[in-house]
Amino acid sequence: MEDNKAEILICGGGIIGLTLAKELSGQGYKNIVILEKEKETGKHASGKNSGVLHAGIYYTKDSLKARLCLNGNHLMKEYCRQKNIPVFETGKVIVAKNEGETKVLEELCQRALRNGAKVELIDDKRLKSIEPFARTFKRALFSPETAVIKPRTILDSIEKELIDSGKVKMLKGLAFRGLNRNGEAITSDGTICFDLFVNAAGAYSDRIAHLFGTGQNYKILPFRGTYRKLTKGKNHLVNGNIYPVPDIRNPFLGVHFTKAADGTVYIGPTAIPAFGRENYEFFKGVDKELFQILLREGVLFFTNAAFRKVAVSEPKKYFSRSFFKEVKDMIHDLNINDILPSDKAGIRPQLVDWHKKELVTDFLVLKHKNSIHILNAVSPAYTSSMAFAEFVVNRYIS
Repeated sequence: MEDNKAEILICGGGIIGLTLAKELSGQGYKNIVILEKEKETGKHASGKNSGVLHAGIYYTKDSLKARLCLNGNHLMKEYCRQKNIPVFETGKVIVAKNEGETKVLEELCQRALRNGAKVELIDDKRLKSIEPFARTFKRALFSPETAVIKPRTILDSIEKELIDSGKVKMLKGLAFRGLNRNGEAITSDGTICFDLFVNAAGAYSDRIAHLFGTGQNYKILPFRGTYRKLTKGKNHLVNGNIYPVPDIRNPFLGVHFTKAADGTVYIGPTAIPAFGRENYEFFKGVDKELFQILLREGVLFFTNAAFRKVAVSEPKKYFSRSFFKEVKDMIHDLNINDILPSDKAGIRPQLVDWHKKELVTDFLVLKHKNSIHILNAVSPAYTSSMAFAEFVVNRYIS
């Protein structure tokens, strides 16, 4: 394989880029190059996510998320079984705080059933058998197929498989800069010519699409997801995953409890409008794009009521008392001193349709000439990734 020639050039070494390369190599493509600006794969959203394998509950019928999430869950579990990678079959409960939220539980139950997911509306007695310390109002929704994995372990396994295949070359520490007059990809160290370009660049996918002359009305708006954790002495309060009833007008699932593979119980993520695409903490990761992002946030604040609600409520969760108030009614025997700071944080690169001034709720794929652009690859992108890769390759490439 020549360094400056690729049959298919994939920009982005997160879970989407890796599973696309896996699917392509499995379908017989032999000259695939993955271009990754970092020195390791999955450094951003793919490596920093909660590790929850979702089970198709939240998504409206006929959306890509509805079509791909549950199948992706099954494919990821099967891959882990083949590679002897642990999968923690913990399940998930969604708990309600009041009568109004029980109505949303019923809607989520119907969505899940339409998507083919296994769910069960349960009473408090049944809830106690699953999550003894969880609290709910009258009923809860139980998802037995939700599981927890180690994201980094899976990323490393797929990367090794790709390299061992001899069909895929990983170029790390090289950033995509644009196209030259010959249509070749300009990188931070030379050019690469390609037959097909696949944009799987996550937080930078809109920028790259614009360089190819497509998706001009779509812009990424980053949201910072911060986490806290329970003290070790209170980790027994959670067996698996305890989620709140979300605001289904927004694509965020709310602050929830997840027991990680090492037994740590993380609480999060928040969905705080961020100041940069890599703004993981305070002003770290803020760059010259700050003013453009602030302008987008300002426009949405005045034109989109759902975004305005998030922009007003989420920053309060930086403060311990507000964070505790958000989660205290979900679990018995929880005190404010049981919640500790955590350095775990991630960025959700949320796509906005700027013409409509609306957050895009579904995955989005654009084909333009000899390029394919994967936009809005946010939750449940990790869960869906293997099914999503099949979909993209079969629909847009093969």
